[in-house]
Amino acid sequence: MKEITLQMQELARELLQKGEVNVVLGWEKGTFWYLSPPAFIDKPEDVERLVFDDYCHHNLSKYLMDYRYQDGKVAVFLKGCDSRAFNILLEDNQLEREKYVLIGIPCPGMKDQEKAKELGINGDIPLAKKCQDCKYPNPLVYDYFLGDKEAADEAAATREAKAIDYSDVEQIEKMTPDEKYDFWSSQYERCIRCYACRNVCPACNCRECIFDQSRTGWIGKANNTSENQFFALTRAMHVAGRCIECGECERACPMNIPIMLMNKKLIKDINQLFGEYDAGVKVDGVLPLGHFDKNDPEEFM
Repeated sequence: MKEITLQMQELARELLQKGEVNVVLGWEKGTFWYLSPPAFIDKPEDVERLVFDDYCHHNLSKYLMDYRYQDGKVAVFLKGCDSRAFNILLEDNQLEREKYVLIGIPCPGMKDQEKAKELGINGDIPLAKKCQDCKYPNPLVYDYFLGDKEAADEAAATREAKAIDYSDVEQIEKMTPDEKYDFWSSQYERCIRCYACRNVCPACNCRECIFDQSRTGWIGKANNTSENQFFALTRAMHVAGRCIECGECERACPMNIPIMLMNKKLIKDINQLFGEYDAGVKVDGVLPLGHFDKNDPEEFM
């Protein structure tokens, strides 16, 4: 990863010095050794802040939304999940491809931050939960590719072929309706409605969120289980068919709510009803819930 870091710094410096981009989005070391938050570099002399290590969790594509109306180009470093997020933003007509310089980085998987805090810097720290089932560790769209692409493609080939582990979803499916309600109620009664899950999600990209509207009738200001469940279910259905499985929503949740469990259930159902589909793998305008076919199953009717 040190070699990738040096390549990042060199390319970022070159792009800024030549004036090809106004800003570079990457990662830098944070307050603690197990944190590598986003970095926004607009001066060549600051590129040494850029790093790539085991804790570059943040999906940088989401931050491109802040630059879509500015003049000049933006360079951004993309892991596999970041590139899927970029494609979703293109699919949703939120970004214009020509305004961004995409720099792909093969990702070995990020380490679990919570375990890092617990085990220490010399501990045997496992992969983050969100990375354990990742099928696309390599960027799917890029203008530059850092590292050995041939070796990265070879390493990724087996990952793309493996099936997602739905055992956790199946455990919930086996519950009775009352047991399911009790389970999810116990999760969302902890929700503080900070909206971290929404704010970090690249598929949550509406210009005005329903939950920010001041008109009455959508959702109350009171923090209670029913209102929290309404928020969670509305958001889950909003991103259904567009979730790129980056797991940032669950990682950002301060209350440790298993948000991806709901998302995985919807992904599983969509694959069964409409055929296998991985959101953000390519931009083709064919979202499973974005069109219809007269032969679609209608068991619910």
